Amino acid sequence: MLGDEAIAEGAIAAGCNFFAGYPITPSSEVLEYIAKRFVEFPDRVYIQMEDEIGSMAAIIGAAWTGAKAMTATSGPGFSLMQENLSFAYMTETPVVVVVVQRSGPSTGQATLPAQQEFYQARYGAHGDYEAVVLSPWSVQEMFEMTVKAFNLAETLRQPVILLTDGELGHLREKITIPERVETVYRKLPSRTPYPPFKPDDDLIPPMPLLGGGHKVLVTGSTHDETGFRNTDPEVHRRLVNRLIEKVLRRIDEIAEFHFEEDPTGKAEIILVSYGATARPTYHAVRMLREKGIKTDFLRLKTLWPFHERKIAQYLKGKKLAVVTEMSTGKLVREIERVGNAIGVATIGYGKIGGVVHTSHEIVNFVYNQQKE
Repeated sequence: MLGDEAIAEGAIAAGCNFFAGYPITPSSEVLEYIAKRFVEFPDRVYIQMEDEIGSMAAIIGAAWTGAKAMTATSGPGFSLMQENLSFAYMTETPVVVVVVQRSGPSTGQATLPAQQEFYQARYGAHGDYEAVVLSPWSVQEMFEMTVKAFNLAETLRQPVILLTDGELGHLREKITIPERVETVYRKLPSRTPYPPFKPDDDLIPPMPLLGGGHKVLVTGSTHDETGFRNTDPEVHRRLVNRLIEKVLRRIDEIAEFHFEEDPTGKAEIILVSYGATARPTYHAVRMLREKGIKTDFLRLKTLWPFHERKIAQYLKGKKLAVVTEMSTGKLVREIERVGNAIGVATIGYGKIGGVVHTSHEIVNFVYNQQKE
């Protein structure tokens, strides 16, 4: 199955029943596949919007009526979504946004892969918030992480981003689709009417749905528990801090890693990567070990929230961390920040141009660092 198609199947398995989007390569296959598959389900709605601004607005509206809603985009389309994405964070709206990265800036290399939205996925929307961003490296994980994205969005009552790339979106691999997957649906109020933003002890408010008999006021302005606008500094501080803390207090549950230690347990080098770039990096680690260079491997399956404490445990005791990514250098800055605090040198090996690293290129790069 194509990677983009696996995302669509994952959404269907997770219970997605509303999709709004606008075609843009290399994410268009997600839309096309869902449009065909939704015909098989009388209660699922697909709509092609006039642009990505409308797409993001549509899934927010659908989510407030009780739908599990998703959109998919790439490059400039993700840029257009940012204002409404910020609105979704402020209004605690559970939606899934799939970003199949392509080479930029601007139109760039429209159909070629990149990993240049690492920071846009975290900081692209204005204001303070805590993003949840997942990163698959295979077609199988495209399916599985789409399911996880929906479950996290529903649990946390906030947007979740699946950040993949054109290499994986257009990759075709064999996958296993289970008969059923574990799904989560948002907390609903225990009584009517119920304030739309009154949190439980877990900091997450039950979500009263439009049309359900509740007095629901949804505004992007700073608001109190009833949804009414309130610009008091203390109200704003409590609201924004809660939006952040409801994610950070669950960082151990959210953040996932793929770590493989050198068989000797004495590696002085660790290779760090994510997404499509992690595939040749993983092979490069094995090639380096065959050359007698003891090397650990770390893949971030969750990019944000950035679990500094856990990453520091993986880096501890190493002399060098080598970060590979399809950009001029973004993840490397975060790893360097962690490495500096514990005395681990960090160097990035970025590659742009719409071409993924080869394993031999990575091996040669590490080999040259050894010589230096």
